[in-house]
Amino acid sequence: MSERSLLIVALAAGKGTRMKSAVPKVLHQVGGRSLLGHVLSAASAAGADKLAVVVGPGMEAVGVEAGRFVPGAATFVQERQLGTGDAVLAARAAIESHRGDVLVVLGDTPFLTTETLVKARRALAGDAGIAVVGFEARDPTGYGRLLQDGDGSILAIREEKEATDAERSIRLCNSGVIGFRSERMFEILSAIRNDNAKGEYYLTDAIEIGRSKGVRAVAVLGDETEMLGINDRAQLAAAERIFQDRRRADFMADGVTMIAPETVYVAYDTVIGRDVVIEPFVVLGPGVSIADNVHVKSFTYLVGKDAKSDKGIVLGDESEIGPFTRMRPGTTVGEGAHVGNFVELKNSTLGPGAKASHLAYLGDGRVGAKANIGAGTIFCNYDGYNKHVTEIGEGAFVGSNTSLVAPVRIGAGAYVGSGSVITRDVGPDALALERAKQEERPDWARKFRQVMARRKSAKS
Repeated sequence: MSERSLLIVALAAGKGTRMKSAVPKVLHQVGGRSLLGHVLSAASAAGADKLAVVVGPGMEAVGVEAGRFVPGAATFVQERQLGTGDAVLAARAAIESHRGDVLVVLGDTPFLTTETLVKARRALAGDAGIAVVGFEARDPTGYGRLLQDGDGSILAIREEKEATDAERSIRLCNSGVIGFRSERMFEILSAIRNDNAKGEYYLTDAIEIGRSKGVRAVAVLGDETEMLGINDRAQLAAAERIFQDRRRADFMADGVTMIAPETVYVAYDTVIGRDVVIEPFVVLGPGVSIADNVHVKSFTYLVGKDAKSDKGIVLGDESEIGPFTRMRPGTTVGEGAHVGNFVELKNSTLGPGAKASHLAYLGDGRVGAKANIGAGTIFCNYDGYNKHVTEIGEGAFVGSNTSLVAPVRIGAGAYVGSGSVITRDVGPDALALERAKQEERPDWARKFRQVMARRKSAKS
């Protein structure tokens, strides 16, 4: 790969009106990551030193998202939507100050790969001043065609409506990704005119302009799916299917059993070890890491990163999860631990061999090794203003239908009687009970029914 500096110009100004959304198009997600995030992740791995993101008016959130992937990313606003050439020129300040390679990428192409960007850089390291990423389309209808001469140089990019019948038969199409050597880039871009039916500045005109100035353009081939752009919700759903199919196939090739893979959802950063069994209808959102020999049962929902936290979820070796389990950020399940049906964990740690088998909420808790959490147990972690921690010692036993009002500590080996509301610390190996004394009134129920029946009869 070239050792020259790399500037990425990401075009993200389109609002995506066909998405019917207040969210900018490039911030919609595939596999739990924004479309723009996928593109910038590939660009960063290709050696990007600097990033210029071109956005539309009122799209500040796009610049914030870009900064998550490339710290120090510069944002430029394309005030009017006058075509791709105009969009690139909106980043004029970044381009003029750069010396090295410049790759113009589209912010709505989540499958663009680092390998293809590296190919473009290699082409620029040779005798080419412009590198156009193209692909062989199964159906080229609607795409611009790459017209080449005998030595493989690109003569022009011809839009379909302007192409001859012979040119329309060409299957080598333009992806929209174009690389430049910075030395001549601004000179070429400045020569683009808007003398067309739409009155727009087309970046594709740079090929013929560059050729007239002695700058050679070459094609770099990528896969057709890699160039898939997202313009509406149907295309977004299609991209999600492609992403999921690929990721699931990779996991199964690496030793993961998915009983009904088409029903399992994974994310861009999901990690799954060997000999893991995942039953049908499981969602593994962003930030989930699963060790070896884990069994994840049906209808389990695990999301380790959300708008409030990115602490992640870790499932230890040989742990057993579900069915109907929910886990939120900051959850760690130790080796051999069990979390059963209708149990929710948030920012909690379950030690090795610990069990919470059913019907519990464990929020902001630390559960020691081999402790047992009974059905109906609640960690009362929130007082309306602040979150507080519940600590359960090793080998402790918490009986069913117990409320533990945090902050509170249950000592190692302690027992908490069923139905208790515990508000104070419990010492090691102690028994804690908090119940009203049971009272029984003989024959009360029969007399009650008789009284109520007479009252009902009198009303009728």
